Amino acid sequence: MAKYALRRFITMVVMVVALSLIVFVILELPPGDFAERYVHDLRQSGAQVTSDQVDYYRHMLGLDRPWYERYMTWATNIVTRFDFGWSLTYRLPVTKVIGDRIWFTVILSVVTIGASYLIAIPLGIYSAIKQYSAGDYVLTVLGYLGMATPAFLFALLLLYVSTMYFGTSVGGLYSLEFQSAPWSWKKFLDLMRHIWPAVIVLGTSGAASTLRTMRATMLDEKNQLYVTVARAKGVPEKKLIQKYPVRAAINPIVSTIGWELATIVSGSPITATVLSLPDIGPIFLKSLTNQDIYLSGTILLIYSVLTIVGTFISDILLAMLDPRIRYGGVE
Repeated sequence: MAKYALRRFITMVVMVVALSLIVFVILELPPGDFAERYVHDLRQSGAQVTSDQVDYYRHMLGLDRPWYERYMTWATNIVTRFDFGWSLTYRLPVTKVIGDRIWFTVILSVVTIGASYLIAIPLGIYSAIKQYSAGDYVLTVLGYLGMATPAFLFALLLLYVSTMYFGTSVGGLYSLEFQSAPWSWKKFLDLMRHIWPAVIVLGTSGAASTLRTMRATMLDEKNQLYVTVARAKGVPEKKLIQKYPVRAAINPIVSTIGWELATIVSGSPITATVLSLPDIGPIFLKSLTNQDIYLSGTILLIYSVLTIVGTFISDILLAMLDPRIRYGGVE
């Protein structure tokens, strides 16, 4: 198991390095750069900017150097000093721009995955055991609705319902009176009151998909011959379900943790914009618009790393749940 985990970890590190290069190259593909974008905005406002001033500005920002030189500088600074470069839009270090927002994004993603799994897996088991019952039909309809409803539309519906029928706003992270207040129990409760809409919006689609997958795999496993033999030997039904079908049916769920994390993270920018959350999503969208390569590249790299880490965790969990699963079929 230790050798398997080490191999997967080394593979993860290699993939992160390769992705950093791919991210930088992709961001270099669109025509123009931040300097041209900035000069365009100045000219739109009526300012006179000469070609020499454009070249000087590009030189000051280091944009006149070849892309591979800038990539090597960026990657070296990340590894040696944990320095992700300078945000051209905000004129601040990238680490200060994203600041606490990245931690909120990570926490929101982890909480969303945990909540969706804790709810969807038991409901999927129930739906499979009670096949064709009223509860199974209700969960099936809810599952289809959850997968079909876009996250941003669900966020807008929550905002409308909370404002029109409950007189409260679920947008933002804190109420006005708690935004600058020191930490207290009341501020924590206010945070929990504002974070649940984002968890529901981001987790609904994943929970619905997990429920459908768990139901399908449970229906397949519960009719296997080994389950019938265990039932014939007198194994109690509750113990039989937990020990055999559930353990086998949960493997596909665990294997998709990386995909779920990628789905939640990629869907968070629009949801964060709609719900006015301090997520890095709105900053990411602005950095792409302004061609702020170091800020957008850092955020895109973080999104990619979260996906790779999620896949690594799912591989390790799969190996723990099912000893037959090993990289290359060996320890």
